[in-house]
Amino acid sequence: MDAAGRLTRGVAGAVALVAVAVGCSGSPDGARTGAEQANKDARQGKQAGRVQLIGDGSTAYIGAQPNQPEFRRLEPGQKPPQFVVFSWDGAGEDSKRLFSHFRGVSQKYDAFMTFFLSGVYVLPEDEAHRYEPPGRRRGASDIGYLKDENIRATLEQLRGAWLEGHEIGTHFNGHFCGPGGVGSWTPEQWKSEIRQAKWFVKNWKTTTGWKGEEPLPFDYDRELVGGRTPCLEGRENLLVAAREMGFRYDSSGNGTQVWPDKEGGLWNLPLQQVPMPGRSFETLSMDYNFLANQSGTVNGDPSQREAWGRQMRDGLLAGFDRAYHGNRAPMIIGNHFEDWNGGVYMKAVEDVVKKVCPVKDVHCVSFRQLVDWLDAQDPEVLEKLRTLGVGEAPKGGWEKFPATGGKGAASAA
Repeated sequence: MDAAGRLTRGVAGAVALVAVAVGCSGSPDGARTGAEQANKDARQGKQAGRVQLIGDGSTAYIGAQPNQPEFRRLEPGQKPPQFVVFSWDGAGEDSKRLFSHFRGVSQKYDAFMTFFLSGVYVLPEDEAHRYEPPGRRRGASDIGYLKDENIRATLEQLRGAWLEGHEIGTHFNGHFCGPGGVGSWTPEQWKSEIRQAKWFVKNWKTTTGWKGEEPLPFDYDRELVGGRTPCLEGRENLLVAAREMGFRYDSSGNGTQVWPDKEGGLWNLPLQQVPMPGRSFETLSMDYNFLANQSGTVNGDPSQREAWGRQMRDGLLAGFDRAYHGNRAPMIIGNHFEDWNGGVYMKAVEDVVKKVCPVKDVHCVSFRQLVDWLDAQDPEVLEKLRTLGVGEAPKGGWEKFPATGGKGAASAA
């Protein structure tokens, strides 16, 4: 995996802690073992004076994130890698234990993922008054608050996930959709929401009182570079705020399977239209959108559920195949840690991970890793890639595809 234009998985340079999830077998128990190792590494790093605690000690700066790929420029005539991003909205660990489960899946199939954390998932309900959502009463949240044991479990998963190389992004906080929700927020209100999302992560020891717990091993001001809005609403004003707040990308849009470009100074990495097998239309590459076009409810007809799961799996695989054999545009997939319709969408996503991540030239990456690779490329090469339509391979093959870059490897690690 060391050819130019591809990714090489390795441990990044001066890192205070090394990752990690030893013995992870694709099961929740394996992921918990990884989190325990992460906590051990954090304690050892702290004793060695290599952990710089931040604020009340809820987070810490340990240096560059471990287990990151190396990035190189494409050479002229070189076929691009096929990137696939699996991302999760909300990203809390509740009784379903899907966060830990998919950490295990990612370990087994050499995949990185992006976990979009909802900030209120690390805020105890008796501290809800600390949240001031724009246009709503203090403490309001349309997704509620987690129990203390689930907050602890979420913090454990965040620690382990980051040390394994995954990205911790944001799904913001209260998840307000529809009239009076995030779609009506001004840029200043979005800035307030982002500041609060950061504050909840950076001050969970203050709000929980759990002073003896290990810190999250990252500086969230450095780590947070992108997110996805609730219900994909409010994006226009979010972009204004996000650019000023240091974001590098947004994944709140509706798009197609073409090479991405920047919008408002941020990489636009939208959910994408993918085939819906057996139907005459396409739908967005997210579990909820398949559900909306199938049962329309989270508890649909049990006799249809298996078929619905297969339809999502096959639709995502069809989208993957046309990118892989066509323009090689990065594929973006969005999900929720939910057991809708008996969990068939979680099984579909897991089946897709198993199928695509081991394929030659495929790299299952986080959004942050994808934008690192994009930023390392010659802009003129990316511009040429954007001329390829959905599923369109270059005429004459990749070896004859005009490329103006390739002026030597350009590391972006």
